[in-house]
Amino acid sequence: MRLILKTASYGVLHVIVAISVAYALTGNMLIAVGIGLVEPLVQTVVFSVHEWLWERKVVKLAPISHQS
Repeated sequence: MRLILKTASYGVLHVIVAISVAYALTGNMLIAVGIGLVEPLVQTVVFSVHEWLWERKVVKLAPISHQS
């Protein structure tokens, strides 16, 4: 349960930061909210792909040995 709450609070924080930065750059709240809602979704997809590629690359670079 703690992980779910921590993840949710980070998601909300991410949206707030994205909206704040976009507003600081554009001065337009409508554009800032649009960016602030889309950016975290795109970032989540990019992170997932990054993790998937990283895990595949790490496995190829350093295979796990099961020697005792």
